[in-house]
Amino acid sequence: MDNNGRVLHLRLICPPARTDEVAAVLEDCPGVTNIVVLPGAARVPKGDVIICDAARESANEVLGRLKWLETEGSIAVEQVDLSLSKVADDAIEEAPGAPDDAVIWEELARKVSADSRITWAYLAFLAIATQLAGIAVLQNSLVLIMGAMVLGPEFGPVAAICFGLLRGKWPLIATAFRTLAVGFAVAIAITFACALVSTWLGWIDMSNLDTNAEMEFIVKPDKWSFIVALLAGVAGVLSITAGKSSALIGVFISVTTVPAAGHAAVALALGAWNEVAPSAWQLTVNILGMVISGTATLMVQRKFWPQVGRRSSV
Repeated sequence: MDNNGRVLHLRLICPPARTDEVAAVLEDCPGVTNIVVLPGAARVPKGDVIICDAARESANEVLGRLKWLETEGSIAVEQVDLSLSKVADDAIEEAPGAPDDAVIWEELARKVSADSRITWAYLAFLAIATQLAGIAVLQNSLVLIMGAMVLGPEFGPVAAICFGLLRGKWPLIATAFRTLAVGFAVAIAITFACALVSTWLGWIDMSNLDTNAEMEFIVKPDKWSFIVALLAGVAGVLSITAGKSSALIGVFISVTTVPAAGHAAVALALGAWNEVAPSAWQLTVNILGMVISGTATLMVQRKFWPQVGRRSSV
């Protein structure tokens, strides 16, 4: 059986006095196998090392029942790319649910927390993507538009907002919203400055904003824009919870957040004020739609989708 991505490898460090307790928990959790105890093997922190393999669906229960190890020891989890083991196959079959449906909530919490913060890499990617979108608008190039969509990193903060709404984590929501606002402000400002210089050099003028029919979707938000954003939000959350990066690329191509920002920046530089508001509205509609549907998707996953971990809190 191909177990790529379906099996997780856990390395636990625990106080020697509680090793038996940890081992008992692992043995009690369905879907956990290949349990190995190495007494006194850990040096920093000092303690016993326990390693095991677990079906992805079992992760929530294991992490929930051993969460105290965060302070008294250590927990490390990594994905196993290849597992050639009948007992691993049996563990996957034993664990309820399907591996692709299992959401590892602790993993998701760490991921969205990291993606919610402003970093130089985030600002650089968003600025480059917005500049590409601005050039695409001026050149009426769908190829560049697609490239800008794929390059944009804005779904990370959007997913963080969705998770924050699900868990009631208002500081996370505030941080992610600030990351979105600052990121787009910086990206639009840089693109505006570049476009302004281009107008001074005589490289572009108002005629460059005459978009063809295929490009009008950027500046003409309508009910379909919101529907696409809703669908993209669902697909985006499913892709990050199931670890399907190829699906997430499809989400980036579906929504016009970055193209709208690029168009707004160029329109500002050219003084086309009537073009700015529709672009800003398109950007808002896309983000709002993704937040609404992304949050709803997480709620459905938490409440209805079968998975081990019902005894652990989300």
